[in-house]
Amino acid sequence: MGSDPHGRFVQIYEHAYRPILGYVLRRCEDPDDAADVVAETFATAWRRIDEIPSGDEARLWLYGVARRTLANHRRGERRHEQRTAALREQLAASPALAGSPPGEYTQLGQAFRTLSDDDKELLSLVAWEKLDTEQVARTLGITRNAVRVRLHRARKRFARALADAGIDLPLVERTAL
Repeated sequence: MGSDPHGRFVQIYEHAYRPILGYVLRRCEDPDDAADVVAETFATAWRRIDEIPSGDEARLWLYGVARRTLANHRRGERRHEQRTAALREQLAASPALAGSPPGEYTQLGQAFRTLSDDDKELLSLVAWEKLDTEQVARTLGITRNAVRVRLHRARKRFARALADAGIDLPLVERTAL
């Protein structure tokens, strides 16, 4: 349509941003969701800059895009709520979550919670997710050597936290961590 798509987009954005933002804010309960919808609306406008009509018709075109983007957002929220409800049902029926854990696990959990987030993540990837050094390295985006060093240090800190909590695990269990 025009030879300067960037300039045209800036002009459309400056003219229509406030009305589109108001339109979306009046239809979203959460301002963060509204910001996402407005951003997606203008991203669509950028991708389809040559399809946007001229003059005030551009604002009307954007209202239509914002309306469809809101509808997609609401459908996504409903799907998320449905999946979350189904997951809650599965978790409620899980035998792993039935009853409270034995006292030693509670102490172990308390010792684990004293670790830094990085140590907890690293130890969790190894112990719970059963990832090897290469897989952890790819997951975290670091080298295998860095994983080995960090894992060694995290295990030492966890062993110290366990000792501080008065938990003495047999050697077999300690090496599995």
